Amino acid sequence: MWRIGVDSGGTFSDVCLFDDASGRVAVWKVSSTPADPSEGIARGVAEGLREVGAGAADVAYFGHGTTVATNALIQHKGVRTGLITTEGFRDLLEIGRQKRPDLYDMQADKPPTLVSRDLRLEVPERMRHDGSVETPLDEGAFRAAVRVLRTAGVEAVAVCFLYGFVSTTHENTAARILAEEFPEAFASISHIVSPEFREFERLSTTVVNAYLGPVMRRYIGRLEKRLQDSGIAAAPHLTQSNGGVIGFDQAALLPVRTVLSGPSTGVVGAQAIGQAIGIPDLITFDMGGTSTDVALLAGGACRLTGEAMVHGYPIKAPMLDIHTVGAGGGSIAFIDSGGLLKVGPRSAGADPGPVCYGRGNDEATVTDANVVLGTLNPSHLLGGRMAIRHDLAAAAIDRLASKLGMSRMATADGIIAVVTANMARAIRVISVQRGYDPRDYSLVAFGGAGPLHAVRLAQALDMRRIVVPRNPGILCAMGLLLTDLRADFAVTRLSLLGDAAMAGVGAAFRELDAMASAWFAAEGIAAGDRRIKRTVDMRYAGQNYELPVAVPEEGDILSALARGFAEAHQRIYGFVAEEDPVQLVTFRVEASGVVPKARFEAQADSGADASGALAGSRTVWMAEADDFVECPVYRRDLLRAGNRFSGPAVIEQMDATTVVPAGWMARVEPFSNIVLEVG
Repeated sequence: MWRIGVDSGGTFSDVCLFDDASGRVAVWKVSSTPADPSEGIARGVAEGLREVGAGAADVAYFGHGTTVATNALIQHKGVRTGLITTEGFRDLLEIGRQKRPDLYDMQADKPPTLVSRDLRLEVPERMRHDGSVETPLDEGAFRAAVRVLRTAGVEAVAVCFLYGFVSTTHENTAARILAEEFPEAFASISHIVSPEFREFERLSTTVVNAYLGPVMRRYIGRLEKRLQDSGIAAAPHLTQSNGGVIGFDQAALLPVRTVLSGPSTGVVGAQAIGQAIGIPDLITFDMGGTSTDVALLAGGACRLTGEAMVHGYPIKAPMLDIHTVGAGGGSIAFIDSGGLLKVGPRSAGADPGPVCYGRGNDEATVTDANVVLGTLNPSHLLGGRMAIRHDLAAAAIDRLASKLGMSRMATADGIIAVVTANMARAIRVISVQRGYDPRDYSLVAFGGAGPLHAVRLAQALDMRRIVVPRNPGILCAMGLLLTDLRADFAVTRLSLLGDAAMAGVGAAFRELDAMASAWFAAEGIAAGDRRIKRTVDMRYAGQNYELPVAVPEEGDILSALARGFAEAHQRIYGFVAEEDPVQLVTFRVEASGVVPKARFEAQADSGADASGALAGSRTVWMAEADDFVECPVYRRDLLRAGNRFSGPAVIEQMDATTVVPAGWMARVEPFSNIVLEVG
């Protein structure tokens, strides 16, 4: 039986197929269909199955990572949304934290408010911070508010009361009335979406969930129907931002938890590779057609954060600590008002795509620069399935060069230098700014464009080792076959760390464990496949930000929490205030259901000689030589474990191209990953 993972990006949809019986891995890649992503996915799956000689009935598992929610949020293409909140708080969504997006930019614009003021309604109700009722919910006023929103033509309704996370009584009543008065609306209730404190962030998350809800529900419905029509009977799963997967039904209810659906499984795949080859400290570099996603894995694990700013909107939901910048193969190069060369974040996407695709775009992109430099094959991509127009790419670079007063090659190389600088800044955000030295880590380069730019990026950061997975262009799809079912539960209960807190700690985790048990039962996860991980968000009393600290399964829990918090605070902020009281804030349980996964198979050493993989040579512009250099071209599918060679060289495969400059050595390790090292 075949297990299939599909990652649908802005430019390409990647398909990874794994045969449970033989361990065979096959990959396929097709152009994305932005108008209806499900169309490209269904086509890619059908073509991939034909390539391996299998049919829809042979599919035992289907996992999917998507950018639908992300793109709808970026492009503000969600639905008309209404909000009902506590009396006096209708403008909280717009006031926020009264902070500018950039402290020193007086002209910086905030992102558009997702609910216009006329659709933000208030009702009398008030819970106190301890869960007692100060003002009962006015049910009549709530019914009237729902009717106003229904008449206004909203498709989704967000309900967020001030202390709804402490006591759910009022929000439960509101949800019942909403179902009675407006059953066709998508309902987003704050204590279900984000049961944590900080009213603005919880409100923002609840609204984003409502704004994206109908979009995701329609998309999931179309994809599910296409899969059923194709004969695939396996229950489909969707990736969450936390790296785990959930069923389509749950994803349709909580779309806010899928805003990092696409890149999260790439991190999961990189983590599995690091464990297999014995390199746990990694920085992941996932460069696709539209954006670049980076993350840091210390000790083989990516930090999980409970809150992040996603395209200008605070989202309080569990997600891997991934940083994204608008730098991809399709990123458009342009000259700003000051006459400087800039790249991105605007992208040519899949349609029309870079100029060299020959689909009507005339603005030079990063891909066009690589075609002109010769780092990318000047005649075709995807193993010959996609023709490349070198002449069109060169003409586009020439137009830009004439405005800059530079040569064609200097301009093309300048585009790569600018996009490399953008990506280096992104990596410094998740490393240097958080107390980690990137020189202590290995760079894992994947995505369709990652291996192409990996060495230049590593050189910019003074990193000396790069790992290129066997199939870098589809690692996100592969990651879907390496992850478990997962759900996260949280509850906020403020208390001071000390002996008196133990009763509250026990009560909070019993409540969360009960939620996790209900989820395990609903997903049909056997007792032996259930895993629980507990953490507490902690801070010094008076601080405004918390740090997650793992809770030990046994032993002196309070001492372990105090020690773990001190270590985390020292690493992030550089000091420990030993005399200050410490607060326990939000308690979290991560529930995982272990499922069968794809596996990596070690290969026998075939010796250092890589000449059997030589496919020819071509001239490539190398920045360090400031000239064209004749480079051997190796076929990745013919490289074997143990093979090694020095740069300059180019390695081509269907889903990616790897550039090895002079001064770097490439070797194929036993699991067929390529390790690039200086010297």
